[in-house]
Amino acid sequence: MAASSLLAGLLLLAACTTPTATPVGGGQAPAATKAQVEGGSYFEVGPAALAAMLKNKDFLFVNVHVPYEGEIEPTDLFIPYDQISAHLDQLPKDKGAKVFLYCRSGNMSAIAAKELVKLGYSNVWNLAGGMIGWKAAGYPVAEKR
Repeated sequence: MAASSLLAGLLLLAACTTPTATPVGGGQAPAATKAQVEGGSYFEVGPAALAAMLKNKDFLFVNVHVPYEGEIEPTDLFIPYDQISAHLDQLPKDKGAKVFLYCRSGNMSAIAAKELVKLGYSNVWNLAGGMIGWKAAGYPVAEKR
């Protein structure tokens, strides 16, 4: 009986969380999860997947954390997460272009990702766990400012 109560509690907890994440990419460990949000979805990836993506970088890489607490090489832009819509002139005009966001923990970049999706961007990516997760996985964070 305790196991069924635990299962029911876990199912209830899972039903209450947002955004909804769906594995993308197949294989044993999906490279990304798709987070469904108002207006569409964005992709969440972990540090290893980002490291692989950076080897053949084909995206705009944006640090949205405020205040500045470091950066992952090769960051292209710094835009405060809560001002992303005010800086659309710095983002690709093609709303299908790949834009990758990150911050210190992943929270601010998730907020910015949701905003970009609402604004019509369809190829938005976010670093799950942010720079904290990146450093914990053994990757470097530069402090240039």
